[in-house]
Amino acid sequence: MIELYETQRAMRAMRKAAIQRGVVAVLDVGTSKISCLVLRFDGTGRFAAAEGVGRMAGQAGFRVIGAATTRSRGVRLGEIEAMAETERAIRTAVQAAQKMAQIRVDHIIACFSGARPRSYGLAGGVDVTGQTVTEHDISRVLSACEVPDIGEAREVLHAQPVNFALDHRSGLIDPRGQIGNRLATDMHMLTVDALAVQHLAHCVKRCDMELAGVANSAYVSGKAALVEDEQELGAACIDLGGGSAGLSIFMKKHMIYADCVRIGGDHVTGDISMGLQVPQATAERIKTFYGGVVATGMDDREMIETGGDTGDYEHDRRKVSRAELIGIMRPRVEEILEEVRARLDAAGFDHLPSQQIVLTGGGSQIPGLDGLASRILGQRVRLGRPLRVHGLPQAATGPAFASAVGMCLFAANPQDEWWDFEIPVDRYPARSLRRAVKWFKENW
Repeated sequence: MIELYETQRAMRAMRKAAIQRGVVAVLDVGTSKISCLVLRFDGTGRFAAAEGVGRMAGQAGFRVIGAATTRSRGVRLGEIEAMAETERAIRTAVQAAQKMAQIRVDHIIACFSGARPRSYGLAGGVDVTGQTVTEHDISRVLSACEVPDIGEAREVLHAQPVNFALDHRSGLIDPRGQIGNRLATDMHMLTVDALAVQHLAHCVKRCDMELAGVANSAYVSGKAALVEDEQELGAACIDLGGGSAGLSIFMKKHMIYADCVRIGGDHVTGDISMGLQVPQATAERIKTFYGGVVATGMDDREMIETGGDTGDYEHDRRKVSRAELIGIMRPRVEEILEEVRARLDAAGFDHLPSQQIVLTGGGSQIPGLDGLASRILGQRVRLGRPLRVHGLPQAATGPAFASAVGMCLFAANPQDEWWDFEIPVDRYPARSLRRAVKWFKENW
C-alpha cells in the first residue's frame, strides 16, 4: 500500500513537471483502437477565452497539437494479453502523433478499461485543533479513513475525497480556511487488478516513454461526455467500447462509483460473423454500415450483400435482409444493457436525485440504441459526444474518442487525490469492506 502511494505520488510529480515543460501525451488503450493525443500547455490559459468552448474545456490553456489512432492489437476485454503486439500498436500511435506535432514527447498519461474495478466508500473524521482547517487537517482526516482490506494483487487507481463536513455543514468541496471543531470526509476509492497496471506501465516503458499517470476509462469518459450540470446533480456515463462497457456514476462533480461489464461491441461483431458465416472484418463492415437494434417493416425488404472471396460463387453472392441482421445484433446489445442495469441497481443509482444516463463510446453509435436503452435502463437516456477541445481533429470528435478527450481534461485539471496530501503512511489499517452503495444512499 505504501509502495503504491509513493508510486502514485511520483507519477503526479512527473506529470506536473511535464505540464510545466509544456508538452505531455495522453493514451487511450482500448480493445479495438489505441489513440494518442499530444497536448501543448501554454501556461497562460489564453485558449480559455476562445469562442464556443465551455469553462471546463478551456480552463487549463492546452491545445491538441498531434493526434493518431491505430488498430489495437494484443488487448482483450480492456486488458493487455500480448505484450509485444500491444507495444507495437502503442509505438505506432505515439510515433504518428509525435510526427504530426513535430515534437518528441517523454511523458505519457494512459487510461484503460477492464481490470475488474471495484468501488469503495470510505469515511473518516478528526477534531480540528486550531479551529481553522489547514492542509494538515485535510491530511489527517484522509488518513483517518477506514481503509478496507482490498485483497491480494489489487491496486488503488483513484482515491478522491468527494465530500467534506465541518461540524453540521456537509457538502463542502474545500473546507480549508473555514472555522469549526470536527472535520469529516467521505472518500471514493477505486481498485483494479494490479497486473493490468503493471502490464501497461511495462508496455509504455518498452516504448521509451515515462508513465506519468493512469486513469480508469469510464471515469475520464464521464468527465468528457457529461455536461457540468449532470456531473453536479448525478448522472451515469456508460462507455460502450469494443471489449467492455465501462460504467461511472458522478455526483457533485466527483465520481462516486465505477464498474465494468466484460461484453462490448466486438462481441456483437462476433455474433454477426457466426450468424452470417462471414469473416470478422466483413462482419465489422456490415455492422458499421447497416447495423441497428430496432427493426421496421422496411428492413425486411432492404437486402445486404455479404460479399466474400471464398471462391464459392453461391456463398459469396449471398444476400441477407437488414431485419435478419438486427435479429442477430439486438439480443447481444440487450444483454450488455441488462448487465449495466444490474450494476446500476447494485450501486443504488435510483437513490440519486437525478437519474440521467449518458451513452458514449464507439458502441453508442448503433442506430436506435438510445430508444432501446431508455426501455431497459430508465427514461432519461441521451447519447453523449465529448466536449470540444482546442486543436482536436474533426475525426477525433465522435463518441469513440470520449476517453481520449477525457484524458486531456484529466491531465489539465486533475482532481485532488489521496496522494496529493502529506499523509502519515504508517496509518493504513485493514478494516472491513464498505461498498459505495450504502455510503451514498446515506450521504446524499
